[in-house]
Amino acid sequence: MLVTQTIAPTAQVCGSENQILAQLGREARERLYPSLTNPNWLILRRRRQLFTDWLKRLPQTGLWVLDVGGRIQPYRSLLGQACERYVAVDIQMTPLVDVVGKAEELPLRDNQFDLVFCTQVLEYIAEPALAISEIRRVLKPGGWLLLSVPAIFPQDSDVEYWRFLPPAIRRLLSGFSTVDLAPEGNSIVGMLRTANVGLFMFAKPHLLKRLLQFTVIPLLNLLGAALGALISDRSNRFSANFSALAQK
Repeated sequence: MLVTQTIAPTAQVCGSENQILAQLGREARERLYPSLTNPNWLILRRRRQLFTDWLKRLPQTGLWVLDVGGRIQPYRSLLGQACERYVAVDIQMTPLVDVVGKAEELPLRDNQFDLVFCTQVLEYIAEPALAISEIRRVLKPGGWLLLSVPAIFPQDSDVEYWRFLPPAIRRLLSGFSTVDLAPEGNSIVGMLRTANVGLFMFAKPHLLKRLLQFTVIPLLNLLGAALGALISDRSNRFSANFSALAQK
């Protein structure tokens, strides 16, 4: 048996399933291949590069994959033909979610998965160490975790607890045998991305937000990409996000 609790019934999904799937597909594509008008373009493109490189270390066939917080599944397509089975768990039901459950109490058996995705989830969990412990439990010996967490970002939800710096990430992942940790852009990238997010979040009325999205935000994105490539800034003190690859 894969799970120890009931798989969520599709009858709970409201609205047209095709419409919902189309919307989720658009969100996933924008997360994986963000447009230049996206305030998060700088970090999202870097995350894709990191995940693409790291996934080359894994077996290229037969992977059992778990997506914790898998409502959208933006990184599923990076697996190509390597994935044999893909299971998504989330507290919110969508047509892509297989199991409704909490990351801190995964309704899954031990030692089942070769790879777990957990991207931009831990900040919403009151006890992230419990979620990491559960992820480690369901991973097979030698299995991998691909993690992404924010270090700098305005609060965007009433139920949001944490931001994560490298020492905290390494402490959370201390139960894994190896951990590779990388910033999703250096401090220059982080500062320009944060400026973009701030402008976009606080711009009012909506017309000004749209104007910024097609003028200032693309310019800051391009500036960040250029400076990040030209200036050898190894500092991550203002990095906005971090990714990690951890092996059990």
